[in-house]
Amino acid sequence: MEKRRELMEKTKVERGEREKERGVREREKENSGQALVCVRRAPSVEVMNLAAIAIDLGVRVRAANMPAPLQERAFRQASLILSETKTKRPNCKLVALSIKKEFDGCYGPAWHCIVGTSFGSFVTHSPGGFVYFSIDKISILLFKTKVDLVPTPSSYDPRHHRMSL
Repeated sequence: MEKRRELMEKTKVERGEREKERGVREREKENSGQALVCVRRAPSVEVMNLAAIAIDLGVRVRAANMPAPLQERAFRQASLILSETKTKRPNCKLVALSIKKEFDGCYGPAWHCIVGTSFGSFVTHSPGGFVYFSIDKISILLFKTKVDLVPTPSSYDPRHHRMSL
């Protein structure tokens, strides 16, 4: 809770400094005859809470396109599995499997999870289904893809299926 308060105070101070800086830039633009339209919203309470949780768990978010509750679940699941690991070097496959199964069970199929200390990726994900974060030196990429259902054998019609050689 103390870290959360510190984060909120720090954010207020930074926001005040940004507003002062923006005011100076707006006056400079007015004096130069150029128009400036700048609208910024303060972070929502949900985003602030997620940031505080990330700090508490030692999570560093690299990139995200996912609702805050899902991100929180991913952070907590990864943190739990990594804290249960007794060795210095956690089993990345086990961490990935655990996070994938958790998300498949809670949010439907087609979640993919990559865990490691060094990897490259280029993935296509469903909207709102991507987060890339790290805990200590372990990086975690979690994303969801679209699933197209395959027809079941009972609905299979051989007249509509041709193989080309």
